[in-house]
Amino acid sequence: MSAALVPALLLAVLIGVSLGTLGSGGSIITMPVLVYVAGIPPHDAVAMSLVVVGTTAAVGSYLQSRSGGFHARAAVVFAITGALGAFGGAKLTHLVSGGALMAIFGALMLLAGWRMLAPAGAAAPPGSCHIPRCAAIGLLVGVLTGFLGIGGGFLIMPALVLAAGLDMKRAVPTSLAIIAFNAAGGLAGQLRYAAFDWALTAAFLGFALAGMVGGSVMTRRVSGAALRRGFAWAVIALGAAILGVQALSRAGAV
Repeated sequence: MSAALVPALLLAVLIGVSLGTLGSGGSIITMPVLVYVAGIPPHDAVAMSLVVVGTTAAVGSYLQSRSGGFHARAAVVFAITGALGAFGGAKLTHLVSGGALMAIFGALMLLAGWRMLAPAGAAAPPGSCHIPRCAAIGLLVGVLTGFLGIGGGFLIMPALVLAAGLDMKRAVPTSLAIIAFNAAGGLAGQLRYAAFDWALTAAFLGFALAGMVGGSVMTRRVSGAALRRGFAWAVIALGAAILGVQALSRAGAV
């Protein structure tokens, strides 16, 4: 294994930790890690990201649902509409350049980090999932999943809490299940376009799964609020760096 890939694999552990502890967040750094650290072309990185994110989320949902509970109705509504949206969103990826794709991704990372830091709003009545509202949100998140190779958990988690009325213990495994279905739908749409480095994908996935297991241990020692704040600032910093690189590239400085 090339020494240049070691940092990428170590960062894969962070992705697993974030998904395991927060039910979101980790997937949004998978794409930039694959592109800027592992050197994968952006369009191929989208599909590889979906494999890593989807599999890690599926395993995490299974592990956490045994202790934290699971909201089947919300999961089904978000998963069906999200997978359909992801399949359609995958067709949009190759309509934009790699530079534009990364610029959109950077802007979305700034939004995600800000959303993680924002105070929580008023939640919906416990356990409520108004189907038209949840379906519309699930479809939108799915389109972003297929287009950018993200799980969409940073949007799903607030939606499950605020729109579906889930508490955090039920929202995390439910969010992870939805991310897995969204990633599967996006991957189905990407398969005809992308070229895979299967060896790197498998290695990246292995380290992310190790992080998922480690995250379950970490949640017993570090507060979820502290983890969320730390990761939010990391996402903001990385998003700003991506936008900076793209601006310099357009100016011909890099």
